[in-house]
Amino acid sequence: MLLIHGLCGSPGEIRFVANGLVREGYEVVTPTLAGHGGSEADLVATTWQDWYASAEKGLEELHATCDTVIVGGLSTGAVLSLMLAARHPDKVQGVALYSPTLWLSGRQVPWYVPLFRLIDSKKVANLFRFPVPVHVGIKDQRIRDFIRSAMASGGGTKAAQVSTPGGAVLERRRLADVVIRELDAVTQPVLIVHARDDDYAGLDNATYLQRKIAGPVDLVVLDDSFHMVTIDRERHTVLARTAAFVARIAGAVAGRRDDASVENACAELVQSAA
Repeated sequence: MLLIHGLCGSPGEIRFVANGLVREGYEVVTPTLAGHGGSEADLVATTWQDWYASAEKGLEELHATCDTVIVGGLSTGAVLSLMLAARHPDKVQGVALYSPTLWLSGRQVPWYVPLFRLIDSKKVANLFRFPVPVHVGIKDQRIRDFIRSAMASGGGTKAAQVSTPGGAVLERRRLADVVIRELDAVTQPVLIVHARDDDYAGLDNATYLQRKIAGPVDLVVLDDSFHMVTIDRERHTVLARTAAFVARIAGAVAGRRDDASVENACAELVQSAA
């Protein structure tokens, strides 16, 4: 499975799910997106196309060794996963979305978000800053305190960023605008896990995707988490639902492969008899 972190994040924010899937015997790739893991200048210098290229490289790596590939991601990583599914239907058999963020609509987003939607210049966008939500997207106090300690020490998680430069938020919006136009090309089964009380990307993101994605969608709404569902209180539920989804997709693909083998064998018998 390919797991993609969010904007200003790192693979650490999806490590719990990744490690759980590895224990189940699955191969997991967690790439670091272009511009991430370094300085803010590195991030500002990248575009959504650069982030997508990083995700696509991870897909190619996994596809080279696995017969069945499921892509998934948190927040912006979820949006990148949808693009991979739309553009590589031959290589992606399923999609898992955690707190997918097409737009900012949670209660912790800055008051100037409506104004920012009118801006399409990266130079102007970089005059804005988007602070990390006061709860750092995490409902569990113990985990939140740990993340705040990481923030103070410059640790490698999404919440370690004090704020996000507006230019990066603009690139995320541009990415989302493209993906929205491609949703009818996503025909694979999709799992969406979203918190009802997401403080950054409201549940309307998930319900919109449920309506617009062409393939079958299973929406799981969490009642005891905020935005960072792969880290928060219900992370075990997130892992369990993901593992069940992966097993179902892998089993379905294997079943179709077996059916095809039987059909080929029967055709060969008929041909030899003739």
